[in-house]
Amino acid sequence: MNEMNPKTAFLRGLAAALAVFFLASCAESGSGPAAVVARPAGGDFVLQSAAGPVDTRALRGNVLLIYFGYVNCPDICPVSMAAGAAALNALTPQERAKTRMIMVSVDPERDTPASLKEYAAYFHPAMIGAVGTPAETAAIAKSFGAGYLRQPTRPDCGYAVDHSSQTYVVGPDGKVAELLSLGVATDKVVATVRKLL
Repeated sequence: MNEMNPKTAFLRGLAAALAVFFLASCAESGSGPAAVVARPAGGDFVLQSAAGPVDTRALRGNVLLIYFGYVNCPDICPVSMAAGAAALNALTPQERAKTRMIMVSVDPERDTPASLKEYAAYFHPAMIGAVGTPAETAAIAKSFGAGYLRQPTRPDCGYAVDHSSQTYVVGPDGKVAELLSLGVATDKVVATVRKLL
């Protein structure tokens, strides 16, 4: 069979894009001129949460912190979600009312709206966990330039999903305004949100 299935094509394209991104990032630390990495376009989406559909168009006027992760993530997601919670807690109540953190699941096989709600609420009651179909997840991740790859199932029937760790800051106009890397200081997150409100 010579035809490549769409999933394989997407994953190969994603791998190539990530390779370019990481090579460009590495180039920034060299002594030459800094490489410019294009900001992803992002885009609106509608996903399911335990409270009903999450439609980013209905959230215009708010600052959105979009994070791609999953409930069974052993390390990166808890760190990123805790950092998001710290930033939300550092905002004033008025600022917090205009800020939403949404975790988009990259594990639609296992994550449900109920499990995502429980997971997100563990970190902060204002956080939203949302999930879509595998096709919806792939399209949204692609629009944000987020990468993820499901690993093979282990003998215990579990599996990991490797994924990028940035938090995408979407301004009140619905456009990606900033990418925050894993481990960014709470002050930086708060300052970024305040600049956009």
